[in-house]
Amino acid sequence: MAKKKRISNNHSGLDKSSVSSGPSGVIASAVDGQEQAARSAARLNRSSAPYAKTAALPHEVERGDWTVVILALMMFLAPSVGVPNEMMLQDTLKSIVVSFAAVGAGLLFFWQQRNRRDGLRWHAIMYLPLALMFYALGSMVWSHTYLGGVEAIRWFIFSLILWLGINTLSRQRSAYLVEGIHWGAVICSLWTVLQFYFDFTYFPQGPNPASTFVNRNFFAEFVVCTFPFTAYLLAQAKTSSRITLMAFTFGFNIIALMMTGTRGALAAMWMLLFFLPLIATVYRKQFMFLRWDSGKRILACGVLMATVVTMGMIKSGNPKVLADRAYYGDVTTPFDMAFKRTGSISVDDGSLGVRFVMWKATGEMIKARPLSGVGAGAWEAMQPLYQVPGAQLETDYYVHNEILQLLAEYGLVGWIFLLLLLSYLLVSAWRTLRNRTPEGLAEAPLRAIALASMLAFLIVSNIGFPWRLASTGCMFALCLALLAASDARLSVRGPTAAVRLNWRPAYSQVMAVAMMVCLALTAYISQQAAATESKIVSAVKMALSISASGDVNNPKWDKTKRDMLTLAKEGIAINTHYRKITPMVADELAKWGDWKNAIWVWESVVVSRPYVTAIMSNIARGYAQIGNLDKALEYLERCEKLQPKAPSVRSLKVILMSRSGKEAEAAVLAQTYMNEGIYDFDLVNAAFVLGMRKSDFDMAIQALLIRGRDWPASRLDAQLKLAGIYVNNKKDDVKALAAFKTALELTPEKDRDVLRKQIPPQFQARL
Repeated sequence: MAKKKRISNNHSGLDKSSVSSGPSGVIASAVDGQEQAARSAARLNRSSAPYAKTAALPHEVERGDWTVVILALMMFLAPSVGVPNEMMLQDTLKSIVVSFAAVGAGLLFFWQQRNRRDGLRWHAIMYLPLALMFYALGSMVWSHTYLGGVEAIRWFIFSLILWLGINTLSRQRSAYLVEGIHWGAVICSLWTVLQFYFDFTYFPQGPNPASTFVNRNFFAEFVVCTFPFTAYLLAQAKTSSRITLMAFTFGFNIIALMMTGTRGALAAMWMLLFFLPLIATVYRKQFMFLRWDSGKRILACGVLMATVVTMGMIKSGNPKVLADRAYYGDVTTPFDMAFKRTGSISVDDGSLGVRFVMWKATGEMIKARPLSGVGAGAWEAMQPLYQVPGAQLETDYYVHNEILQLLAEYGLVGWIFLLLLLSYLLVSAWRTLRNRTPEGLAEAPLRAIALASMLAFLIVSNIGFPWRLASTGCMFALCLALLAASDARLSVRGPTAAVRLNWRPAYSQVMAVAMMVCLALTAYISQQAAATESKIVSAVKMALSISASGDVNNPKWDKTKRDMLTLAKEGIAINTHYRKITPMVADELAKWGDWKNAIWVWESVVVSRPYVTAIMSNIARGYAQIGNLDKALEYLERCEKLQPKAPSVRSLKVILMSRSGKEAEAAVLAQTYMNEGIYDFDLVNAAFVLGMRKSDFDMAIQALLIRGRDWPASRLDAQLKLAGIYVNNKKDDVKALAAFKTALELTPEKDRDVLRKQIPPQFQARL
């Protein structure tokens, strides 16, 4: 009777019949009562503001939901898989994996919630990527349409991953994500180790070893951001076998990073070596390692140190790695790569020197457009406008500093994003340290490793471009999702509080349909990207093969040339914005003298990149070669407006003036430019020709001396021409004899007899 009384006193809507119907009846009626209460609460919520802050948000979506598992698989596959050939860019494949995973997870999530009435979570951090996405959409109108669209899609995928994480990452289910991140890092580290030790060539690479990322810096920037998650798994391991596995894979990943010698990532690693032990010390009671016996502690430390020390002293078996590091002395082991590369950082470093040039140009861009920015993604198209006088090629396609690129492209919106992001991270770190409640301490380890990963991410963001790469961009979104989901569980108050959106089944159903549309668009865009890259890369490979033959005019190449041009046209028709690859086809065509086809390929690039002086000067030369001086002069005028001091522009001006009947003016300009020390190979050749035509033999001699000094491959020809001038025009036998002697010394021994027969008889006996 007492038990029934307690039930009746706390029945919350249960009737007497339900109480007397036994245990099963009590449970069923309780569930019905909870459902009625939930519907009543939902009706009240729908009649209030669009969303309202709550002291205790509903639990993360868990039962039957696969969202976190899909996100974990995404973080496993994106860094692990790569293209085994050059027909697709590596990050294109990774972007496809991420996009399908994010949109697929969104579709599954909304489908499962199609009858949901309980509110879904919203967090203030969501406004940051959405603000960049909407800015990018707007900048498509007034800036670079294609690049703005790419940025809008990137921030949409970022926002989707972030929001899904906020709603599904419970403390328990976060373990799946941490495992996915760790094992993705292990697999891509495996490829790096094989490339370093055994010259594993399954994946095409630029600077070795690059795993599946084509560039070793991209791999290093990703793997260093995973270290806090690996350390977390090690600290939470319970059994000896698990401890051994985690300690070994942690050391394995550390060595893989050292093999790259990437200084930004190494600097982040040294920073983590301070913060990770600090986290372990502060929150030791929340980690399993505090309950290890002495044997397990010795096992963890021993395996980790043995792995690092043993693998760190094994020499590389990759000749490309050894040749690439010759600049740094005897660099053969992972330890050499890490410590000597880190020690090589200086103001005179060539790699940093290029970055300083880009950063200076970006500073000018920010100064010129501090509020509006140049448009989302438009840095690579606009940077020639802000380069130093005389520059004719883009320094690079990215700033190699995400902070500067954000401010240059997004202006005031970028400033707000950066300030709010840093503020949120600092506040999150402070709250993590200050919250000593049982719930706060339970959340602290996961929050701490997310913050540590963000620290590493922000460090490498100052020397690279990890925001724009698929794997590291996902790490960015998921670390924020872990923090925001934790905020919701802790019922954080204030501007960064999580809130509950009023939700109806219709919303989930509409979003599910939207995700279906996005999935179809993802499939279409992926197919188009794959087709474009395959066609253009195939065309480039054909062109390079023809050039390498040394017999480009042989009729056997006619069919290959037709196929090459067909592939180039089809690829460009799909996407005219592959600045990095497409011009290579035109460059080879120009070498063969096929100026007509070279021109249209170059012009397709200029449509997307209208301020690249080198490409426009090439187009002008092409038009001059086919006799269209009006078009050549039109492009020359465009070049002069951009970079009048660029060597290619100066040589182009001299050549066009000489072809327009203004040889005297052209000769004066050529002499002036050579005296100023700003010239290229074409200008020096033009100066020689003009000097001979105008009987200005001193200028012709000066041009030949410069050509022989600055372009050693042409030194033999320059010496023979000098000897001819001294014999026939200057009548200086002493200098002529010296020129003939130098020419003989430069000639291969097997060809010297042939050259001797061409030398005038009066000099042969004296050689």
